[in-house]
Amino acid sequence: MNKEKSNEILGILKTIIENPKCELNYNNIFELLIAVILSAQTTDKRVNEVTTILFDRYKTIKDLKEASEIDVEEIIRPLGLSRSKSKNIISVANSIYYDFNSNVPSTIEELTTLKGVGRKTASVVLVEGFKIPAFPVDTHLIRMANRLGYSKSSDPILVEKAYKKYIDKSEWGISHHLFLLFGRYYCKAIAPKCDNCKLKNYCKKKS
Repeated sequence: MNKEKSNEILGILKTIIENPKCELNYNNIFELLIAVILSAQTTDKRVNEVTTILFDRYKTIKDLKEASEIDVEEIIRPLGLSRSKSKNIISVANSIYYDFNSNVPSTIEELTTLKGVGRKTASVVLVEGFKIPAFPVDTHLIRMANRLGYSKSSDPILVEKAYKKYIDKSEWGISHHLFLLFGRYYCKAIAPKCDNCKLKNYCKKKS
């Protein structure tokens, strides 16, 4: 990989993904954070269905910190892992309310002190919520890095470093969305749409 080839890939992706953006629905950064936590091992579409109910019932950080775990668990049950996710988001609401004066922190170091918040979730909040350059890496991004030649690693931190090496900082946000959405809808883990793929010449995947 080199910057010229990376720019070519991004240029092609921009013709494939017409409107690269976050597919989670949210009204503020706190709702974004909760939605990203809930999105683990499920789809954004399903999260949006659940958060419509959750955020209508618990409209503020204070409301959620005082919520019943059983009630929250019942609301988010369709997402899976409902018991741990319920504990996590109520804990996050408490931490933000008491430790951060009801303001979602804006550094990766502070965000990752919150229960259930890892580097990927924190990076999504930074780049999507605060518009601070970051490069969230999930399984889609790892797969794209491996198939397109950015990295051979499955380690999210090493893959993140590889993307950042070849992509300008000003492009991190849009690039994250491009690779994520391309991986989600086209270059899937199972049955990728290889026929007529515009990136076939760059792909390292063995048929």
